Amino acid sequence: MIEEKRDPRAKFLELANARVSRTIKDLRLVGNLLNRKNYEYTNDEAKKIIRALEAELDILKLKLKNQSNDKDEVFRL
Repeated sequence: MIEEKRDPRAKFLELANARVSRTIKDLRLVGNLLNRKNYEYTNDEAKKIIRALEAELDILKLKLKNQSNDKDEVFRL
């Protein structure tokens, strides 16, 4: 069975739409953690979450400028 080669533009659009939508949903879920009626956390923990998200966004911005800086780090409080 021969597989058809997928159009790179169509594949990009398909994956970008799915991944960006999923990321926005996940960011909103992280935001839900900041509801002090349901969760307890310190200001330092909240700041650490924000720093980690900002760092990943900065890496994404570099990749968009073709200055890749791949770091496979797992976030942990």
